[in-house]
Amino acid sequence: MSVDHIVYAVPDLDEGVATIEQRLGVRAAPGGRHESTGSHNALLGLGGAGYLEIIAPDPANPNPPHPRAFNLDEGGTPRLAGWATRSTAIDDTVARARGAGYDPGPIQDLSRRRPDGVLLEWRLTRSGSGGEFVLPFVIDWGDAQHPSTTSPQGAVLRRLAIEHPDPDRIARALAALGVDVEVRQASGPALVATVETPSGDTVELR
Repeated sequence: MSVDHIVYAVPDLDEGVATIEQRLGVRAAPGGRHESTGSHNALLGLGGAGYLEIIAPDPANPNPPHPRAFNLDEGGTPRLAGWATRSTAIDDTVARARGAGYDPGPIQDLSRRRPDGVLLEWRLTRSGSGGEFVLPFVIDWGDAQHPSTTSPQGAVLRRLAIEHPDPDRIARALAALGVDVEVRQASGPALVATVETPSGDTVELR
């Protein structure tokens, strides 16, 4: 498994943080604002170098220049809406994937300012071929401090699985990216994360 972070999209950040705390037993800490994309987030560690990002529309920025990522403008039920795989050389990773038949999408520069004033900057891909949210975007943190090192700990990601009506196509795209995640047949696309709580129970997030 090669998971940098998983993304839980919610209509309201405070409500999302409360829901995840109730389910996982860990309260996510404020992450900051994505001023260019009209969202804000809260984070909690998932063991090792992984973390969970709870993301919602930022009411302080109601009219960003582009539609918000993860279909946040549509509202709806809280859900796992995406995930990232980490690269330390994103240009090379994207070139290899394209050479293997899968285009992860263009590389963009993004940033957010943490509550302590530190500006985090990173590069990532968006809108890979097919537009499947179950496929990961690629992220490269460069010299930035990885969010997992400053996020509350206690929960551990034990498994991430992808459900999809065409698992073979999804598996081929993952192979092009060099990512090893379980893919299984299902009637509709979904991300399924199995998380162990501090008490030792397991919780499934979709």
